[in-house]
Amino acid sequence: MSSIKIYVEDDSELANFEALNKGFRSDVYVEIGQLRYKLAVHDIVRLQQDVQSEYENYGYYEVYPNLIIVKEVTIEEITQTVTHLYQCHFFEHLKPINSIVLCTDN
Repeated sequence: MSSIKIYVEDDSELANFEALNKGFRSDVYVEIGQLRYKLAVHDIVRLQQDVQSEYENYGYYEVYPNLIIVKEVTIEEITQTVTHLYQCHFFEHLKPINSIVLCTDN
């Protein structure tokens, strides 16, 4: 069984606060073994707002690739959701990104 790691580009207190309040985060990466995936994360309120706004303005809503919906956009909720999705083999259906440079303090 591969190990799973979850990263965000900016894990500062400010970035986490903004993600929670905006209901959106686009800098989430998941590493499973040698494979890496980029996720877009929304809460349901932000998703509803985006769908309604784009539908009114353009007549359609284009879904982000690798979009996941969480109760609230926090590291804890993202980690819990991603772990569950991993256990359900969600990532087997996604195309991994080629390579990225991740900066971590670990």
